[in-house]
Amino acid sequence: MAVDYYKILEIERDATESEIKKAFRRKARELHPDVNKASDAEERFKELNEAYDVLSDAGKRAQYDRYGSVGGYGGSGGYQYVDLDDLFGSGFGMGDLFSTFFGGAASGRAGIRREGRDMGVGLKISLEEVATGAKKEIVYDRLAPCETCGGTGIGEGGTMVDCPNCHGTGRVVSIQRTFLGDMQTQTTCPECGGTGQTIDKPCPDCEGQGRLPDRQRITIEVPHGIRDGQQLRLSGYGEAGLHGALAGNLIVTVRVEPHRAFQRDGDDLHVRRQISITQATLGARVTVDGILPNEKVEVEVPDGCQNEQVIRVRGHGMPRFKKDTRGDLYVHMLVVIPKNLSKRQHELLEELAREFGDEIGGRKGPMQRIKDALS
Repeated sequence: MAVDYYKILEIERDATESEIKKAFRRKARELHPDVNKASDAEERFKELNEAYDVLSDAGKRAQYDRYGSVGGYGGSGGYQYVDLDDLFGSGFGMGDLFSTFFGGAASGRAGIRREGRDMGVGLKISLEEVATGAKKEIVYDRLAPCETCGGTGIGEGGTMVDCPNCHGTGRVVSIQRTFLGDMQTQTTCPECGGTGQTIDKPCPDCEGQGRLPDRQRITIEVPHGIRDGQQLRLSGYGEAGLHGALAGNLIVTVRVEPHRAFQRDGDDLHVRRQISITQATLGARVTVDGILPNEKVEVEVPDGCQNEQVIRVRGHGMPRFKKDTRGDLYVHMLVVIPKNLSKRQHELLEELAREFGDEIGGRKGPMQRIKDALS
């Protein structure tokens, strides 16, 4: 194996899911660049994330154990889990979560937000998935409730007590002597962050926060007819709150990938269809593939159909968002001029041209020139 993920996590090959998670958290806190100043700390932290992403997923772990690599890892290329972005569009990944964690939320700095923040992910889906609706697995990193303390941050035998620094008020008063006299100011207590309480025996795993960086896997239902850029809100799947406070939401922004054949315009679809000059002239009934699986749509081509003429087929466009109705399908006709005609086809077209009185060019064969001379 090019990369030994078990060695990176320092676990046995038969390690359980719980052991993998604990090993990841332990190593992450050791290698995170915020606490490890070694020159290779950032690179080792990336390798650790890669190892955890593979071994924490049963399918990828089985593939890795069998072949020694997973798509995108171990040299084969291709795999990438959902990109995580905050609601303002900037990157927000596992490193940022650990930075928040190591930044001292457990120390009780002033201004700590107890409720978890909303988080956002971008999800790419195909136009066919939009038409039918889809179940999609999302993999993202977040501060999740600590399993050891149940999200409370309280260790074994511990309890919440009034902060000794502010005596439970959440505010501290300081007096500064100036030439104008004593100036009194009141600020948020730096020890408890304004909550008025601290933990006498904090949880050793989360250091009293009640939450830990973790990788979350959830399956969501993407409704049919969803638009590009439309968002889905999943309550409680954002950042976990401090000491069991309310978690934030996960905002899923759907991005619809361009389709090779169809162009979407609201709930309508546009597609191109080639027809011959005889079909365009005499009219015809042709079929086009619809957006739904195995769907065939019949299109009535009127006689005298012109190149780029658009034919509307009602009710065969995109299914409307959370409704049972559909938009319309607009078929753009492309009249194809034939090449490499047979002798008989050439003669028939020449005869037709004479009937229409059309002037036609092109070189004449020897027999035709003899006929023209005799006539």
